[in-house]
Amino acid sequence: MGLEKLFTLQFLMFAEMGVGYALCRFKVLKASDRSVLSKLIMNVLLPCSIINSFQTQMNASLLKQFTQIFIVSLLIEIGGIIYNMFFWKNVPEDIGATLKYGTICSNAGFLGNAISEGVYGPMGLIIAQIFMVPSRMIAFSFGAGYYSGSKNLKRIIKTIFTNPCLIAVMLGVLKMLTNPPLGPVNDVLASLGRCASPMAMVFIGMILGQCGFKHLLTKHNLMYSFVRLLLIPVLTLIPCVLLGVDPLVTSIAVVLAAMPAGSTASVFADQYNCNAEFAANCVVFSTLVSLFLLPGWVMLLEAVL
Repeated sequence: MGLEKLFTLQFLMFAEMGVGYALCRFKVLKASDRSVLSKLIMNVLLPCSIINSFQTQMNASLLKQFTQIFIVSLLIEIGGIIYNMFFWKNVPEDIGATLKYGTICSNAGFLGNAISEGVYGPMGLIIAQIFMVPSRMIAFSFGAGYYSGSKNLKRIIKTIFTNPCLIAVMLGVLKMLTNPPLGPVNDVLASLGRCASPMAMVFIGMILGQCGFKHLLTKHNLMYSFVRLLLIPVLTLIPCVLLGVDPLVTSIAVVLAAMPAGSTASVFADQYNCNAEFAANCVVFSTLVSLFLLPGWVMLLEAVL
């Protein structure tokens, strides 16, 4: 079933957080180092990871599955945007951006892709890559808009379309469609991209090292984890089953919809001064809860599909 890979990945994430926590607590790194690391992640490592992830080449025989997973992912993102318009309106302003961003952006890129491959094999990884196309495009456009907090439409558009991550998504889609002979460039992208997720988890550990765990269990963390880990996957599973979506596509869509908060939430929050402590706690708490829920989702899907 590949559940051992899931547990290994979850352990790895917490171990990387532990490194950041220890570095901060033992004063190897200072608070001022955090901004340097966040800029490195957002402007270099994460864009390289995104571009490198678009390895799939379009294949006519797989077009039906690709189309289905793309539409499901797009509808999940649109549903998240609509949800954000109504259900996070009355939360404190300094945490609202993280709750909204976390609703449309999960950890599907790192944890989800690895689980899709570990549980469903090479085809699972390919389908997961297609799922991530609309997810990344919307998360890094609307996500930047949520954190910028600007009411000026021109400024919002500028913030969105100058975001390195969204530019990377566009370049990645172009790379997938045209398959250019990049040669050693691909090796550089892959090498830098592999650093993105570990550095993001170390970054979260640094925040926790500075702020502690006293705000880990809060009402908003509980509400968010319910939405991210239960509500969204349930609202993904039911229509897919009723509409007869391919079982493999349905399984991967639900598993990816059930991922915890994306680690980039804390990096965005730090860059835009939107309560990075809450964002880090949100990532950690939802990831802790996912330790128990994700294996349950995998076993449920195996039983019913």
